[in-house]
Amino acid sequence: MLENLTSYNTNQPHIYIELLVTNPKGIVYSATGILDTGAPYTEFSDDFLVYGGFLETKSGKIILKPGLQTQKYGKLILSSVIICQHQIDGFEVCISHFESSWGIDALVGLDFFRRFRVTIDYSNGMLLTTPIIT
Repeated sequence: MLENLTSYNTNQPHIYIELLVTNPKGIVYSATGILDTGAPYTEFSDDFLVYGGFLETKSGKIILKPGLQTQKYGKLILSSVIICQHQIDGFEVCISHFESSWGIDALVGLDFFRRFRVTIDYSNGMLLTTPIIT
């Protein structure tokens, strides 16, 4: 059982983590994400997906609904993503338009938490993640 420790800054308003995502050409991109236990699925911003070569263009028809800061509008399978030092191959994520002021590339949702036992140590700013073996 492979346990990983990932540190985060407790002075931030959210738990920010780095993700590594491999595009179809094999180029690895670093993305900034936040853990979001309220999101059912992991979402990546369309800006990041276009920048990294995962999408050709983003939809110009997406308008954020009042009170929301993201709007999901599609799905994509990432060939490889590393979250909290765990590599996940063939990871389906939502394509989402993020409010530009957010300054993040991804929301890590419950689909990640369903694969791992996640212990959040707030006092030390550490995440302990262990794969769930079925």
